[in-house]
Amino acid sequence: MMDPREYELKADQCLERIANWLEEFDPDEVDFAASDGVLTIEFPDGARYILNRQAASHQMWYAAGSRAWHYNWSEGANDWQDDRDEHTLDACLAKTISDKIGRSVTAPN
Repeated sequence: MMDPREYELKADQCLERIANWLEEFDPDEVDFAASDGVLTIEFPDGARYILNRQAASHQMWYAAGSRAWHYNWSEGANDWQDDRDEHTLDACLAKTISDKIGRSVTAPN
């Protein structure tokens, strides 16, 4: 397990990178709010997806609709990977947002 300072740095970099990616969307299609380790992704129909850091477990958690995933940092992949099947957080964000807005979007980079 990584040390708490390293985890916080990686988690905050992840949240900032995802927020920058979300800035590219038309706010009438996808909007977001960021606050203290939580990124709330909002849609015109009132739905909200939540990405947040979980310091106690050193994970990033993402909830979209009725689904939720937990991501661990992988040094080997240099990415956040799901703790079950190792898909990446970025791929999941792109898929869930694409599905929600009805068009394909490119994963954040």
